[in-house]
Amino acid sequence: MLEPRTITVTGAAGNIGYALLFRIASGAVFGDDTPVKLNLLEIPQGVRAAEGTAMELLDSAFPLLDSVNVFDDANKAFEASNMAFLVGARPRTAGMERADLLEANAGIFGPQGKAINDHAAEDIRVLVVGNPANTNAVIAQNAAPDVPAERFTSMLRLDQNRAIAQLAAKTDAFVRDIKNVTVWGNHSADQYPDVSYATVNGTPADELVSAEWLKDYFRPTVAKRGAAIIEARGASSAASAASAAIDHMHDWVNGTKDGEFVTVGHYSDGTHYGVPKGLSFGFPCVSVDGEYKIVDDLEINAGTRGGIEENIAALTEEYDAVKAMGFIK
Repeated sequence: MLEPRTITVTGAAGNIGYALLFRIASGAVFGDDTPVKLNLLEIPQGVRAAEGTAMELLDSAFPLLDSVNVFDDANKAFEASNMAFLVGARPRTAGMERADLLEANAGIFGPQGKAINDHAAEDIRVLVVGNPANTNAVIAQNAAPDVPAERFTSMLRLDQNRAIAQLAAKTDAFVRDIKNVTVWGNHSADQYPDVSYATVNGTPADELVSAEWLKDYFRPTVAKRGAAIIEARGASSAASAASAAIDHMHDWVNGTKDGEFVTVGHYSDGTHYGVPKGLSFGFPCVSVDGEYKIVDDLEINAGTRGGIEENIAALTEEYDAVKAMGFIK
């Protein structure tokens, strides 16, 4: 049995946090030979609910669960943390301007980034789930100058999973038979789900589906799936988001399969596919030796180029807005 790993989950009393924590405690991230210590971070009014979740986690008697602690202080919650799921975020409410949303979330993710910088373990890996995830990741990363920028990621894996599910249904295939679907850019309606490099049982996906289906059904369905779920069930897609977060972190730690890549909201250093430096952008990535690396040798067709450019514009607008507010230097 290996030494315990400390995992911090913010927004731990929320629906995604609830769906996430039991999977982590079962060993779904690090594997069945690694105990975990869970640190649950909540705002003061959410602490009591998080304490109830902690009781349930202990009552589940997970063999790998070393401890559960609840905090309302980020500095304590991120102490010696090896991994962080930043789930808690300020949701957009009716009549709220985009700039107000960005400012409110900067007030959350900036201090959390600083707490990670000052207190987390040297091998910290961070996944931002709370929306707007890409820009929230940028804010947190900029507040943590001592942590390598690529250690701050944003979640595009949910969008990839949604895209794979749609392609599997269309081609009457199993999900396991589909490889190398990617989603470029932003975890929003701007995203560009792409099957240009995907295969279904070894056959190129674009030989099995029409351009019309991709344009008129596939891309809008994937991009708007979250809204469709809210309309159908009256609540957000908490369980599938938690499952995608597990997928993201599992592959980060354990590596991707040979010949396959996954979608990661990865820090751009300005050298990949024309994406400006500083953005957190959905790229095809492989995990090698515990680090996500961008796959940088893919040929880009005109449609994909257009999707990338649209996402660059959307994310640059958010980046410039939070920079103007002083949250990015």
